[in-house]
Amino acid sequence: MKVALIGASGMIGSRVLAELARRGHTVTAIARDTAKIAKLDGVTPVSVDAFDEAALAKALTGDDAVMSAVHFTASDPKILLGAVKTSGVPRYLVVGGAGSLEVAPGKQLFDTPQFPEVYLKEAKAGGAYLDMLKTESGLDWTFLSPSALIAPGERTGTFRLGGDQLLVAADGKSSISAEDFAIAFVDELEKPQHSRKRFTVGY
Repeated sequence: MKVALIGASGMIGSRVLAELARRGHTVTAIARDTAKIAKLDGVTPVSVDAFDEAALAKALTGDDAVMSAVHFTASDPKILLGAVKTSGVPRYLVVGGAGSLEVAPGKQLFDTPQFPEVYLKEAKAGGAYLDMLKTESGLDWTFLSPSALIAPGERTGTFRLGGDQLLVAADGKSSISAEDFAIAFVDELEKPQHSRKRFTVGY
């Protein structure tokens, strides 16, 4: 497939880029600083500011899908959505956050006392973006939330998928490596199972 990846140089975005390249997709890798984008087969680095809607729409045009891995507090959801819709690309897959996942009926992770204050603004912005996506009827979107902890690690290919509830392992931990997150994200690109839905991945 021809895929545009916004935020291709970040911690998660770089792993998604590596997974896309590994599977032979043709990627327009978008970041503000292209020097930070890994040089991989089938990858074309493009420098675009995520706040420049016209330039972003132009960079996305002609692709089969858009994958977004930019921080919610470092972008404007309306600009991102506007660019995707203007480009005419039919599919939009978003790296979400864990904060809006439920830990009990009606109670989200970011509402718990132990949720780190430093991540609260980003988590709330991610939840608001998911709410905005749910009102989009003309766009085939998917929002993938990681587990509570996501960090560079091993590419195991062994994990669980869930819906709106936080996944917790038998040892009480909620985690996923960025490499395994990327597998689940690209799996969804290739074989869509969560059209117009949020889902989550964890061990």
